[in-house]
Amino acid sequence: MALGATMYHFRVTLSDVDRTVYENLDLRVARHPSESGRYLVTRTLAYCLSFEEGIAFSKGGLSSTDDPPISIRDPTGLLLAWIDVGSPSAERLHKAAKAAKRVALYTHVDPATLRREMLSQPVHRRSEIEVYRFEPALLEGVQSVLDRSIDLELVRSDGRLYLTVQGNVIEGDLLRVDLGSS
Repeated sequence: MALGATMYHFRVTLSDVDRTVYENLDLRVARHPSESGRYLVTRTLAYCLSFEEGIAFSKGGLSSTDDPPISIRDPTGLLLAWIDVGSPSAERLHKAAKAAKRVALYTHVDPATLRREMLSQPVHRRSEIEVYRFEPALLEGVQSVLDRSIDLELVRSDGRLYLTVQGNVIEGDLLRVDLGSS
């Protein structure tokens, strides 16, 4: 019998000073049995840092390879933003750039590894893809105190992230990465 997803409940106080977004988010995030804690944290933080009207996690979760982990749609259902997580293939980002006006990637992967993959084949509008890299220590810090029900304060100011999780303060940079020219 296959294992089912584990539900995580994140209550997030978001203060994104860089984008002037201030929200209280109540998120229920399904963790697929094959999903690492680092990926779950990256996916959840990507949602928070991209938050705007029309944002949603993929309905199919990680098993839905044709859909982005996070998307932003207008009221008619038109895909406005494809937000990916981790280290997608160049082919996947090519598809994303053709499907959505805006493509963003949140990752913990070494930028050189991503750049090599993206330069391995043509990627539509490669230079327009927004790539953000979390410092691995930041993700490890959150992952180490991860619980199925968690209160999280997230502040972004001048590209720096400050997280308060279960009484622990964790901070690190969110670095913008250049994938190279098209």
